[in-house]
Amino acid sequence: MSISDARLAQIGLRFAELEARLASGMLEGADFVAASRDYAELEPVARAAERVASLRGQIAELSEMANDADPELRAIAQEELTDLSAALPEAEHRLAVAMLPRDSADSRPAMLEIRAGTGGEEAALFAADLYRMYERYAQDQGWRVETISANASDIGGFKEIVANVAGTGVFAKLKFESGVHRVQRVPVTESGGRIHTSAATVAVLPEPDEVDVAIDDKDLKIDIYRASGAGGQHVNTTDSAVRVTHLPTGLVVIQQDERSQHKNRAKALQVLRTRLYDLKRAEAHGAEAEARKAMVGGGDRSERIRTYNFPQGRVTDHRIGLTLHKLAEVLEGPGLAELVDALAEEDQAKRLAALGA
Repeated sequence: MSISDARLAQIGLRFAELEARLASGMLEGADFVAASRDYAELEPVARAAERVASLRGQIAELSEMANDADPELRAIAQEELTDLSAALPEAEHRLAVAMLPRDSADSRPAMLEIRAGTGGEEAALFAADLYRMYERYAQDQGWRVETISANASDIGGFKEIVANVAGTGVFAKLKFESGVHRVQRVPVTESGGRIHTSAATVAVLPEPDEVDVAIDDKDLKIDIYRASGAGGQHVNTTDSAVRVTHLPTGLVVIQQDERSQHKNRAKALQVLRTRLYDLKRAEAHGAEAEARKAMVGGGDRSERIRTYNFPQGRVTDHRIGLTLHKLAEVLEGPGLAELVDALAEEDQAKRLAALGA
């Protein structure tokens, strides 16, 4: 995908206009926020375009010098021309990647939902392992993780855990984690030393702003009841648990982790708003769903995406055929970056190929 010089100039002009608007001090409130977001999105494109334009300009000048009557000048020009001509394709590729259509949710925080699947207590322990892996990866990225709700198992795992992950570009990094994660290992509950296969389901949903999803009170049925299960002395002593039912869609969210009914209600609405936004996105991008599945997976929560094999110390991502023999490092968090980056690169490559780049 070759970008014309006229398009490069257009990108530069648009970026300069945004810089001037932000520097003017005339923007306030929502206008300033919108302009800042546009600037942040356009900046990598503008920098890449500036590099391509510079290289093309230098190559044009050197091409003229390479025909000069002075043989010494021609030799110098030819040497520089060879170096710059070699650098141009990479710069144009970087620009093409920067110009790829972006998911509007890429810059958003995300809601991370992990649920134990087949495998009973072992699956719940694996769900806890996955949660810790994402928590440590998030810390390395400088993100903040806040647990929204957790349903603990009897031996320290999670039947289900939901958390908010806040920071820059959270959804862009984690969106390919949605799907079924499979583990192969000898469970702590297994006395015979046999390897079992268990699974947990991960869902990563972009979190909307309140303006993105309007929830009408008349569409909600809210039930208050006494909390149950592990959770401290307040459990079963106060009516603090909240069940929110969204009548138009039938979505139900239960929240009982907080002592306060109001806090539980706020968290339940946060989860509901995120799930409604996910439905809204799915409907809007329905036509793109099949094309996306042909890339690195469609985020389908029923799709087996990765296997963590303890006896062999390996992690295999089935969508891109990548196997890493560094299981401990991946589960500790830092090693996950290699998988996340590989998935993003594969997605970029497939989308560039689809555009004929």
